[in-house]
Order: sequence, then C-alpha cells, then structure tokens
Amino acid sequence: MTRPCTRGNARSAATVLSLVLLLHGWLALLGPGAAQAHEILPAILKEVGFDQRLNEQVPLDLVFRDEAGRAVRLGEYFGGKPVILSLVYYSCTTLCPMILDGMVRSLTPVSFDIGKEFAMLTVSFDPRDTPAQAVVKKAEYIQRYHRTGAADGWHFLTGEEAAIRQLTKTVGFRYLYDEKTDQFAHAAGILMLTPQGKVARYFYGFDFSPRDLRLGLIEAAANKIGTPIDQVLLYCYHYDPLTGKYGLIVMRVLRLAGLATVLALGGFILVMLRRERHANLATREAR
Repeated sequence: MTRPCTRGNARSAATVLSLVLLLHGWLALLGPGAAQAHEILPAILKEVGFDQRLNEQVPLDLVFRDEAGRAVRLGEYFGGKPVILSLVYYSCTTLCPMILDGMVRSLTPVSFDIGKEFAMLTVSFDPRDTPAQAVVKKAEYIQRYHRTGAADGWHFLTGEEAAIRQLTKTVGFRYLYDEKTDQFAHAAGILMLTPQGKVARYFYGFDFSPRDLRLGLIEAAANKIGTPIDQVLLYCYHYDPLTGKYGLIVMRVLRLAGLATVLALGGFILVMLRRERHANLATREAR
C-alpha cells in the first residue's frame, strides 16, 4: 500500500534533494583529489620532504645568531630540558605562520610552560633572514602564548647557509628555493628533541594534538626515542598567477575543508531522514 504524499513529506524530500545536490557539488569540487590517495607532485616538490631520523644527534657546536644578533651555539639551549624544534623562514606568508600558530594553539592547553619544563627553538632556514626579523616574530608569538617566562625559553634564530644546511640535513628536513617566485618549497612539521639534542619524535602538519605534545615532552625528557609514524606531508607552495592555479598548500586545505563539509552534510541528511521517519511513525500512531 502506497503512502500519500503530504506537504511534510514533500518538504523533506526537497530538503534532502537539495542537500544531495550540494553534496554532489562539493564532490565535484574535490575532483580527483578525493578519489585518489596520491597526487602528482610538481617537479620542485619531488626533492622536498621531512624524513624521520630518529635518535640522530643534532650538532650542538653549530653557531647561529639569536634575536639580539649574538652568536650562539646550539648546545647553549640543551642540557636540562627537552626542546621543540621548528624550521621556518620569517618572510613566509603561507605555511610557516600556520606552523607557529599551530604550536601556540596546541601548547596553550598543555600544563607545561615554555622556559620551565621545556624550551623552544625556531630556526630560519633562509640565510637571508636577519635577527631584526627574528625579534618581530618572537614578540608576536610570545604575546600570543602569553605566559610568564616564555621569552626566556622560546628562541628565534638565524644563521649562515652552511650551519642551516647541516642542521636541516641532520634532522631530515629537505627544502628547495624557487627563484621564479623567490619562495621556498618545504614540508610542514616540528620535532621533539631530548635534553642532549637527539631527535626523539616528529609531528607533521600544523595542527598538533595537545595530548600528544605533552606525552612527547615527557618521553623526550626521559631520553626516550619514539617510533616512526606515517607521513602525511603538507607542502608549502605558491599561487602561480600565470597558470591561475593554487599551490599545494591551498588545494589541500580546500580539499580538507570540502571533505569536512561533505561529512557534515552527510550527517545532516541522516539526521533529517531519521526525524522524518520518527515524525511519520508518530503521525500514524496518533491516527
């Protein structure tokens, strides 16, 4: 026996149809990236990566410059506390600020304080960056973190090409300079180092779990070396006005946002269908 079509049923059907069409539109926007696990990288990114070199000793005799322009050895920042190392460049306007923002956002809920239980090293891999730029960056993120003593525990360094190359090679950070756009192509992530300067753990991307960071700090403080993790690399690349195409960072963020929307819409459709089913049952029982 067929059920007559009521106004309520028609409205629900129309709502579901609209959502399905919108869902289809998002899937079309995601394109091949939603159906394929691997995408073809631009040539410049084939040499870019963040390899896991666990238990590798960071060269503590390398010399950089701190925010005041003073020559400092990396060893000055090790000895008593674990260290979180981030590799960025200060003129970057895309992925590097997202990494620094992500660290502040993820460390804020953690009960450990920068400068007390652990230290932070942010090192520029662009040899053209200056201590003056480091000062500006430090002031910005110390203000965002907003905890007493953080300025003494979070250091923003610059250095010469040779020292930068040795540090990045040791920790497996591979990057390339693109002369056409005057930008660096690089992957996103941070490292956890033991108090003696050994690589203990990697965290990829720019959105880090506060719980994982806390656990990583505890293990690094005890000189425990983590195990390799699956790499889900997010690359920093540029927008090419000649081709009108977005770089990899933008496209991946758009696809992730689109996927989140698809999941949300799918959940909403299920809720609407369940409500419709319950409403029809209640109507029949009332009759």
